[in-house]
Amino acid sequence: MQAIFTNKKFTSLILFLIIFFSINFVLITPLTLAAGTATVAATVTVQNVSVSVTDGSIAYGTLATNTSAGTNGSDTQTATNNGNVAEDLNVRGQNSANWTLGATVGTDTYVQQFCTASCASAPTNYTKLTTSYQALASNVAGNGTQTFDLYITTPTSSSVFTQQSVDVTVQAVAH
Repeated sequence: MQAIFTNKKFTSLILFLIIFFSINFVLITPLTLAAGTATVAATVTVQNVSVSVTDGSIAYGTLATNTSAGTNGSDTQTATNNGNVAEDLNVRGQNSANWTLGATVGTDTYVQQFCTASCASAPTNYTKLTTSYQALASNVAGNGTQTFDLYITTPTSSSVFTQQSVDVTVQAVAH
């Protein structure tokens, strides 16, 4: 057996094989063993926040000064969540070209209010609109609705006797 280890070529070959298989075992084998794969199924839907109002039009008609009129169930409006997430609906009024929306009527100042429940005896259960958004409904599901009535009181006196646009805006925000 001593003769085998004295042969330099044979010893070099054995050393080479030991080093080769050691490197293979340490470096290459783990890479070969780690070749399995797995997939994570992932999906996404873009959030859609959308609202519509039907019938979307109210004609209060011609009113005297310091006079009130409302939809009171006769022209109830319906806000619908057309989005794909729950929404909070907000509402606001606006100043017209010549009148200011206010908390109380005055010269060229009108009041407009909204109601979402028990609206038959206006202005009981009505909330005065402002030019800032106020809560109309919270957490309305997709395709869900919120009905509301409107009620207006004209200015106590006015210097303008033309039709005024007293629009109401409904806003949807993600809940």
